Amino acid sequence: MNRTLVLATAVAFSLAVAAACAQPAPSAKTAAKPAAAAPAPATGPDAAIRNAIVKVVPNSVIESVKPSPIPGYKEVSIGGQVVYVSADGKYLIQGSLMDLATRENLTDASEAVIRRGVLDAVPRERRIVFSPAKPKYRITVFTDIDCGYCRKLHSQIADYNKEGISVEYLFFPRAGLNSESYTKAVNVWCAADRRKALTDAKLDKPVAKKTCANPVTADYELGRRVGVDGTPAIYASDGTQLGGYLPPDQMLARLEKKAAQAVAAQ
Repeated sequence: MNRTLVLATAVAFSLAVAAACAQPAPSAKTAAKPAAAAPAPATGPDAAIRNAIVKVVPNSVIESVKPSPIPGYKEVSIGGQVVYVSADGKYLIQGSLMDLATRENLTDASEAVIRRGVLDAVPRERRIVFSPAKPKYRITVFTDIDCGYCRKLHSQIADYNKEGISVEYLFFPRAGLNSESYTKAVNVWCAADRRKALTDAKLDKPVAKKTCANPVTADYELGRRVGVDGTPAIYASDGTQLGGYLPPDQMLARLEKKAAQAVAAQ
């Protein structure tokens, strides 16, 4: 392998492996099918970048190629993550790009824009929402039924609401698809009263086993796409990752600070 491509494919390769691990084992019938033909080489001004990445990791998803603050490099979104690739496709820089004058993390800002678009595409009816009548802020929370800090957050749901924060849940069973946590999430979604079922499940109260059309798999895959690696994973409405569990007062302070920064930047 060309040494100059090793770094450039590290992110895409790890994403491709993770996606492959989430798929069920192929059946004998599926395994017998011939390999798909290689994609046609990309053309256009960013062809060198696209072809260099796809050459090493054919299944990588290059979502966008944009100008970057670094001369000679483009900002490339791969599976929801931002990296910087030289225009000739030889080099890749992975990590946080900082503006020293403003101390702004430019990589985080770009990734937040991507996440916002992805999360905004999830309709309200595909979420389990706990909200005050007139919320000041809304957060998207990827939750696991059994995780300790997820349960701690949910035990304070009334306090988040009192602070004007709408908590909108998506499922992320940490043990993966078809795990016990996954089944619990499906039971909650299929319950007649999802909010009550979620609260009961987080208190280890019995929730009737049910199956129905549900978004749990889609939520899980969405979480992986936006970079969820633990729960609760909490995102502001602008796509910024707020981290994991924060007490209601600290969550409010974090959201108010972000709102003030947004106003100052206008």
